[in-house]
Amino acid sequence: MEPSLLVLWIFFINRVKDCLHTVLAFSPVGTKFRERSQKFPSLFSQCSIDWFLPWPEDALVAVSQKFLTGFKIDCTPEILGNLERHMGKCHDLVTEVCDVYFQRMRRHVYVTPKSYLSFIELYKDVYKVKYDGIDVEEANIVSGLEKLAEAAQGVEELKVDLRKEEVKLKEASDVTDKLLKELEVENKKAKEKADEVAVVAENCINQRNTIMAEKEQADRDLQAAIPYLKKAEAAVNSIKPGDINELKGMRQAVDTTRLIMDTVQILFQRAMDPVKLKSLLILKTEIPFVADSYDNNTKSTLTSPTFLKDLFEFSEKEKDNINEETVEFLQPYIDL
Repeated sequence: MEPSLLVLWIFFINRVKDCLHTVLAFSPVGTKFRERSQKFPSLFSQCSIDWFLPWPEDALVAVSQKFLTGFKIDCTPEILGNLERHMGKCHDLVTEVCDVYFQRMRRHVYVTPKSYLSFIELYKDVYKVKYDGIDVEEANIVSGLEKLAEAAQGVEELKVDLRKEEVKLKEASDVTDKLLKELEVENKKAKEKADEVAVVAENCINQRNTIMAEKEQADRDLQAAIPYLKKAEAAVNSIKPGDINELKGMRQAVDTTRLIMDTVQILFQRAMDPVKLKSLLILKTEIPFVADSYDNNTKSTLTSPTFLKDLFEFSEKEKDNINEETVEFLQPYIDL
């Protein structure tokens, strides 16, 4: 029997479903991925989603091997292998630095496999340019050697002319002797200038001695500050999870606790409330000061499950990164 149009159409649809596959690739960089998912929900409800995690180092090395195969590099196989492994490590290092950058600057920087492929292509382009440049320099050197050979021949010819010029040189020597006598007079003037320079040099030495004395004073101040640093580190290390839980369990945090949490928020470089005046109750005394950020910002830091870990990590690794601006923000709290 001849199949009907409906049967043919169903057969066609089934063949399309079995054989036609569409792959959509999206990058997490920017806001386009989020906007597309909001506008087209069928991307999630009607599609099979594969989330591609960062490539391991072995995969990165394999990719560099594939793209460098057939590309002419003037080196030994050992150096080529080291180069391929180095490319993979570079990409991993950039990924780690992106995490560090987010921790410090709170800004995302994405590194995708496309970035790695672009890095390899850029290396090949730069290598070719530099390699071609060396060829040009080699040609220039060869040309220069030829010029030197020509110059050597010219020197022999000049020797003949030099003998003729020796007579003229004798006459010029007489003129020079006359000029030397005039230079003696100028030398006396130059000596006077030299004496003036010596005075300036002595002043420079005095300034250097002053700077060294200030440096020694700074070293003494540093040695005096070290015990306070050790005391602060010991104070951080003495904090126990129970202390944090006790703060979390307070129904109403006192003003002292609020201010201390504000200083922690400043050290972590996290969000604070806009500055406005507020009267605080410190030691049963009302003191005008800046309103705290406890309710809107710092309370969330205190209740974070990683708060104690963050404190220890800051004390161990990040304390040396405190800049002058942070110290300036903390100064009113320290004075209070």
